[in-house]
Amino acid sequence: MFKRILLFIGTNILVIATISIITSALGLQSYLTAHGINYQQLAIFCAIWGMTGSFISLLLSKFMAKMAMGVVIINPNTATREEQFLLDIVAGLARKSGLNMPEVGIYHSPELNAFATGPTKNSSLVAVSSGLLNTMNRDEIEGVLGHEISHVANGDMVTMTLVQGVINSFALFLSRIIAYAISLSLSRGEEKEGFSHGTYMILTFVFDILFTILGSILVAAFSRYREFRADQGGAKLAGREKMIAALRRLQTGADIEDDRAPSLAALKISQHASWFELFSTHPSLERRIARLMSNR
Repeated sequence: MFKRILLFIGTNILVIATISIITSALGLQSYLTAHGINYQQLAIFCAIWGMTGSFISLLLSKFMAKMAMGVVIINPNTATREEQFLLDIVAGLARKSGLNMPEVGIYHSPELNAFATGPTKNSSLVAVSSGLLNTMNRDEIEGVLGHEISHVANGDMVTMTLVQGVINSFALFLSRIIAYAISLSLSRGEEKEGFSHGTYMILTFVFDILFTILGSILVAAFSRYREFRADQGGAKLAGREKMIAALRRLQTGADIEDDRAPSLAALKISQHASWFELFSTHPSLERRIARLMSNR
């Protein structure tokens, strides 16, 4: 637990320090002028803050996943029989998808789950839980791995990073414009010159939260779409019946969840649906199975 906390804090310090250095060096922190907002500077400022954190997280994704989940990478030279079986399946699926062989690892957890991450298609990691390996048969495991390799082949890690970064940037941009307009309007109503920077900062904070929440709905919607697409890809790679069997097996372990790394939840093949579907990164397993069965 202590190691994960230090890792989280260290990553956030790195992100904030990097962004602060970039914006200071470019002179972008003074987008508020005596004549109003410099929209060009504001746009660049928000793009840097919105995108940089996402891309740093992407670049560190494999390292973070290994540390947070305790993923043990399989060495082909010393692999056990079970590990070699896993490597063989991934190698076959990667070959079908035209990908380089990803790193393959196992993390100790009772949950029935797997995830794929990495900065590029040809520098990826596929990890499965010990609970999944101990519960599923070969066909079901192949279905799960087909789903994960499809995520890699579709470039979903990079696409999610871009989507998140763009939405973050727009949220920052809109919150500052609206906060400025309201602050200026309130100041004029009180017959003051200029406007209150304190009011502006408070409103910016409030609108940052509001637009981030609204933006998360869009991110979740895209995440659900990519899960359906990865299911279809897994069905093509491993076989439709294997993919359906894998999802049905996941239903039996849906109550077992490993919350060690919440940031990885959207990357896993299975995740509890939110109480409010708009914020769910995954469609329900029932809907996913129904979608696969209807696309015969």
